[in-house]
Amino acid sequence: MSKKSPDGAGQRSGLLKPLIVQSDRTLLLDVHAAGAGEARAAIMPFAELEKSPEHIHTYRITPLSLWNAASAGFSPVDITAAISAHSRYEIPSGVLESFADTMSRYGKIRMVSADTPVCKTAAADTLLLLCKDEAIAREIAAVVSLGKYLKPAKTCGVGGAFSLRLIDRGTVKRELIRLGWPVQDEAPFVQGEDLAVGLRQTSRSGRPFAPRDYQVDAAASVYGDGGPGTGYGVIVLPCGSGKTVVGMAVMSLLKTNTLILTTNVAAVHQWIEELLDKTDLEPENIAEYTGDSKSVAPVTIATYQIITWRPNRGGDFPHFRLFRERAWGLIIYDEVHLLPAPVFRVTAELQAVRRLGLTATLIREDGAEDAVFSLVGPKRYDVPWKDLEGKGWIAEAVCTEIRLDLPEDLKIPYAVASPREKYRIASENPLKEDAARQLVENHGEDQILVIGQYISQLESLARLLKAPLITGKTANPERERIYGAFKKGEVRVIVVSRVANFAIDLPDASCAIQVSGSFGSRQEEAQRLGRILRPKGGKNAWFYTLVSHYTVEEDFAANRQKFLAEQGYKYSIQHWVI
Repeated sequence: MSKKSPDGAGQRSGLLKPLIVQSDRTLLLDVHAAGAGEARAAIMPFAELEKSPEHIHTYRITPLSLWNAASAGFSPVDITAAISAHSRYEIPSGVLESFADTMSRYGKIRMVSADTPVCKTAAADTLLLLCKDEAIAREIAAVVSLGKYLKPAKTCGVGGAFSLRLIDRGTVKRELIRLGWPVQDEAPFVQGEDLAVGLRQTSRSGRPFAPRDYQVDAAASVYGDGGPGTGYGVIVLPCGSGKTVVGMAVMSLLKTNTLILTTNVAAVHQWIEELLDKTDLEPENIAEYTGDSKSVAPVTIATYQIITWRPNRGGDFPHFRLFRERAWGLIIYDEVHLLPAPVFRVTAELQAVRRLGLTATLIREDGAEDAVFSLVGPKRYDVPWKDLEGKGWIAEAVCTEIRLDLPEDLKIPYAVASPREKYRIASENPLKEDAARQLVENHGEDQILVIGQYISQLESLARLLKAPLITGKTANPERERIYGAFKKGEVRVIVVSRVANFAIDLPDASCAIQVSGSFGSRQEEAQRLGRILRPKGGKNAWFYTLVSHYTVEEDFAANRQKFLAEQGYKYSIQHWVI
């Protein structure tokens, strides 16, 4: 029998359905109600988490979330069924109808080859934008910003049509989604140079290898039937679940020259190691394009940093030429949520190349999710983190927030500081050092990452813990030496800055201690938790966040935890006195 709360609310909540639907398209999820977990999983494909305090989580249904759902095969009927199954009260009138209206916009505008049987034109470098009815065509024709890209074309029996240059394919799509019209892109892709890519059944390291069922499904969702409207999109999978394998599976389906963009040199080397280990590609087929080495081969892996480098602020990006170095048939954007804004520009020009985005979260701190949708592709596949955890594909994570008071001598400086300085004082609370040391001692059998934002704090922790430190200034050979020692168990604790947020493969890491972060970045929270989620034979993963009590850091920490709440994780809160 459950413990009764003072007013009986907890007991009553357990007898009620968990979801409250409001007329403004917000969904309130009572996390204490029976079936809350199932309701969360049901609404995740079409709703975005906004707030996650202790008792009621708030989700919002947005046009972009509905278009993502539509592109993944969900219909208004599916969404109505999901909401109705879990709704506590009668759904406000008009809400369900508004979902259907928004979702119906996806597919009202199609982009096709000018050589389509529907309508032929002579220009080989021309595409057509086809509107299902004349009213939409008139609305688009009235948009001044589109006037320089779109020219009226013969309607050919449809509601309205415009011609556009091939090179403007992405720019037009991005502008239209800003106007509330997602484009269903069915224009053809260039084939790229052929490249035989096969997956091994036994890896070069001698271990049996086969993609997991969800990895196969994810690759298939992007590849589709190989026809119009397929061959591009975003896959959302937890860190540690093998997104690289999904990328290799798509490569094995398309069998074409591939350009892979990722976050740092260590991630480039990990891609190379994985490709050599799990595919039949030979070393001469794979090249690294970074600050250290600028080679090009049928499969080339580059960093976002080198692609977006330029000699001066107003200058050109000389390494954009890499996109035109070969006849690429596939571009893979690793950690696509970090795609730098300058790359959007060149991505807009490369819409004729198949595109795959890989990420653990579609959250972008700059709010440019619509650009990812229109330029890389809609979300084609995702799996809740908890589902993979339940099947043993990622480790079960125990998340704990540890709150520590500010020392007396910092309370006055904190009170009179500017907002930004308040955050730094709270983040660098010296009592966090003792807490981190104690946690390291408590986890004597674990491989531990101590992660933070501020270099001076990390340098002090590295000295205290007698652990190696990796920051953005650490040379790549030294980084890889430290990572290698960690993987071999020669080093049990490493202290790392934000460089460890992205695409670092440390499969034995089982405990993370987060001493400071990038304000309220949910994206960063996802990446840091992901560092410790590789399966460990049934052992738990431990994720600690150290937060200064009664400071702005608590507010930012609450925002960071939204992502974990959306994935079904719960934080316990401990108050430590040191």
